[in-house]
Amino acid sequence: MSIRIRTTPLTVVALAAGLALAAVTPALAGTAATPARPAAATSAQGDPRNVTQRVTDFYGAYIDAVWETEDPASGADAKALRDFYLSPAARKKVAAWEKKNRADGILFAQNVPVKWKVAYTGSGMGHATSRVTLTWSDGKNPEVTRIDVQSDLTTRKITDLKPAE
Repeated sequence: MSIRIRTTPLTVVALAAGLALAAVTPALAGTAATPARPAAATSAQGDPRNVTQRVTDFYGAYIDAVWETEDPASGADAKALRDFYLSPAARKKVAAWEKKNRADGILFAQNVPVKWKVAYTGSGMGHATSRVTLTWSDGKNPEVTRIDVQSDLTTRKITDLKPAE
């Protein structure tokens, strides 16, 4: 019994110290540098047979690749994505646009958007059209541009891209 009496005060002190530390830790954590954007719990799914999903996959991966300018592989990754997702005719058209405009012919810009989304807008004559919305800044009034992307329903390759009117 005397052992129990001696350990009980130590247990109480340890428990009180632990509770005090737990109460102080969140306050101390707030003073440290925090990331600009906390990681959000997200969920994603896809279907490789769906042409709009493939446009979504392409733009997501492409923007990731060109965003990472510090990574020496980013240029090769962007080219590989173009080779895989775009038809030869679309790649040729993009290259011609880039030569003329000295900008990225996938994004129709010289910089990289901070956000993007893709929506199905219709189909006919063996093609589906998706509208890509690119957001270029954060804040209340961000700049937004839109691109119409046409995909072949059989090959699922992107066959045309143009700024939306």
